[in-house]
Amino acid sequence: MHLLALSGSLRRGSSNTVLLEAMAGVAPDGIAIELYTGLAELPPFNPDLDTGDERLLPASVAELRARIGAADGLLISTPEYAHGLPGSFKNALDWLVGSVEFPGKPVAVLMASSRATYARAQLLEILSTMSASIVGEACATIEVPRGVERAAELVDDSTIAPTLRTSLDAFAAAIAPRAA
Repeated sequence: MHLLALSGSLRRGSSNTVLLEAMAGVAPDGIAIELYTGLAELPPFNPDLDTGDERLLPASVAELRARIGAADGLLISTPEYAHGLPGSFKNALDWLVGSVEFPGKPVAVLMASSRATYARAQLLEILSTMSASIVGEACATIEVPRGVERAAELVDDSTIAPTLRTSLDAFAAAIAPRAA
């Protein structure tokens, strides 16, 4: 099973990125988690370029769509800024609205802070509107302690690691029939 992890943060050492990397660290054999790192390279969304004519689509957008198309599911974690999603992450989602790769794609939303309630609500609303298949039993808020900058710290944490595994196991179980 191949999962693509999308962090809504551009910040180095982001707790959201660390959380996704930790998911990869607890993944059992047979589940590969790839972190998407091209968020900063996506141009501002322009519907004039998203016409279905692949020649007009920016290369970075075509790459994102192809990677989503190749994934069996998506793990998403994003911070909250000013009671909303970061603009760069919303931009990425806007580029996926017109794609054929995204609708029906299984998604698990993982929040790194319980304070990100507005971003979580917005993200779930946007993903539903985009026809994502949200796997509710795999969605979780996993508090990443302040100052944690390495995934290994979460993987080695006896309280956090089991929650990571539970979420990943629920996601894998929900999408296994589709991935086969």
